[in-house]
Amino acid sequence: MPRRVRVRLTLLYGGLFVLSGAVLLTITYILVNRSNGMFVFSRDPSGPSGARMYTGDGTSTVLDRFAEAQRRQAQRQHALEMNRLLIESGIALAIMSVIAIGLGWFVAGRVLRPLRTMTSTIQRISADNVHERLAVEGPADELKDLADTVDGLLGRLEGALDSHKRFVANAAHELRTPLTVEHALLEESLIDRDATVESFRSNFERLLVLSEQQARLLESLLTLSSSERGLDHREPIDLAELAGEAVLGCRGRAERHGLRVDGATGHAATYGDSALVERLIVNLLDNAIGYNVPDGWVKVVTRVEGEHAVVRVANSGKVVPPERVGRLFEPFQRLDRTAGDGHHGLGLSIVRSIAAAHGATVTAHARSVGGLVVEVSFPLRTAARPSARHHNGTPRLPQAASG
Repeated sequence: MPRRVRVRLTLLYGGLFVLSGAVLLTITYILVNRSNGMFVFSRDPSGPSGARMYTGDGTSTVLDRFAEAQRRQAQRQHALEMNRLLIESGIALAIMSVIAIGLGWFVAGRVLRPLRTMTSTIQRISADNVHERLAVEGPADELKDLADTVDGLLGRLEGALDSHKRFVANAAHELRTPLTVEHALLEESLIDRDATVESFRSNFERLLVLSEQQARLLESLLTLSSSERGLDHREPIDLAELAGEAVLGCRGRAERHGLRVDGATGHAATYGDSALVERLIVNLLDNAIGYNVPDGWVKVVTRVEGEHAVVRVANSGKVVPPERVGRLFEPFQRLDRTAGDGHHGLGLSIVRSIAAAHGATVTAHARSVGGLVVEVSFPLRTAARPSARHHNGTPRLPQAASG
């Protein structure tokens, strides 16, 4: 088959015309060639019967010479006419076939012209001008649907590219700040000729804290990257067990902050990566503890709701503007950008990525008296084991509401 679509369409149009023309010629030939009741009459007064009738198929009771000659002459004339009809129709078909191929080439070019325009426009689009669109105008046919689909894809790519640029810029900023502080501390230790052991120890302690913060940031970035790739394996897990372990692990930190952590964990079985799901719950607890108020509280609940295994983390805290709840799930977004607080604004974005990898949905709303409620709904574990790698698209965006 030819590689060019226009050539294939032309051959298709021409072939269909030749085939339909040949079928029409055959039908016409058969209809004209059929015997349609040819009669020959002969009157012979001297004969015994007086008159004779002869049909086109040659059946007759008695044939005299004149009638037989008339019948044979009619058959020869009919055969000549059919032969002439066949030849002239074949010539007409050949001429029209050439014309049909030419028209097919022209029509195929007109049909494919919008595709060529879209192709050339797409080839010009790169990372520098990804904002451009095809913007095809015309009737709402398949080509316009294709162009609109490509425009939608370009819009999503533009959003992803902008998000990637912001992520890289924010990550560079988060990493540059501690590096700048580390450089200043090292420089201070080198240029201070009166430095004592205590000052060196103090600077080294601060350097150690900064190093730990950078290690946590890099670990968070790696977790975010791995969760966005999807899951390589799934295993049966119970959200109640993972939530219980996470509560025990963070209870000491909560007590140091004067917070009360309560757990109401009921069995909620699902499939997934236990390490990632545990990280999701730990991040929710870490966020609930870190953005709280003195004498506050954190409550963790796991339950089965319909066909979902749900983990819900609620906490007291400062009043969160409802319109800002959705932004908290974007990387490097946090309410209070306090330097040195150990928070990089990646906790909830990691929660969203892990939920997406598990086919779960994330909802969140701000409490009217302060604090946040985050709920993650996983598919309930059934007898059928899901596939090893599952993608369910981006989870439902957090809903901002007062509560």
